[in-house]
Amino acid sequence: MTEKKSNPLTDLIFNVIVPSVVLMKLSGQEQLGPVNALIVALAFPVVLGGYELIKHKKFNFISLLGFVSVLLTGGIGLLELDNQWLAIKEALIPGLIGLVVFISTFTKYPVVTKMIFNDAVLNLSLIKEKLTQNGKQTEFNRCLAQSNYLFASTFVFSSIMNYVLATTIVTSPAGTEAFNEELGEMTLLSYPMIAIPSMLMMFGIFYYVWRSIRRMTNLEANQIFKMQ
Repeated sequence: MTEKKSNPLTDLIFNVIVPSVVLMKLSGQEQLGPVNALIVALAFPVVLGGYELIKHKKFNFISLLGFVSVLLTGGIGLLELDNQWLAIKEALIPGLIGLVVFISTFTKYPVVTKMIFNDAVLNLSLIKEKLTQNGKQTEFNRCLAQSNYLFASTFVFSSIMNYVLATTIVTSPAGTEAFNEELGEMTLLSYPMIAIPSMLMMFGIFYYVWRSIRRMTNLEANQIFKMQ
């Protein structure tokens, strides 16, 4: 039975849109106030993450980092820490993910290999047979390693952009209405400025791997992929 994955639209609504609107529109003293608005806004991604964890009953390192990121953001706002800590936190989370992806290159289980080159998506037995017949297995292994480096670089890009965005937009003291509004604006802008470009880079990596498989095996797409 195929595991049901989370809905990207639901993730966008609960992790980006709703928290941003709450922070930008309900942080005034006449509404929820800065502290309550921050708590309410951060509750949405926390509740969604908890629900997904309970529903799928599966530990996920990336989800854990996201959960920790939300808690750190809340802590910085509620404890009214210096904004520099927010910028560091924003850069640290994708930076850690990128480091894990990079280190995985030197293990038996590179992240890209587990994501793309697996039996659930590809006809591995046929692909490996053709790679061996054509003497391309070593070259293909280099292709996977390069893809893993490129995949790690997408998180480096996210880390740098997160830091730039945080230091440029969030300039007001933590715990204030202005801080919440700027945090909401940063959350909204992070999607088109960081998430979408990162996704496009990842699609480019997947396309590169697919083209390499096709070139090295001389197989057609319907032979490479498992058709449902």
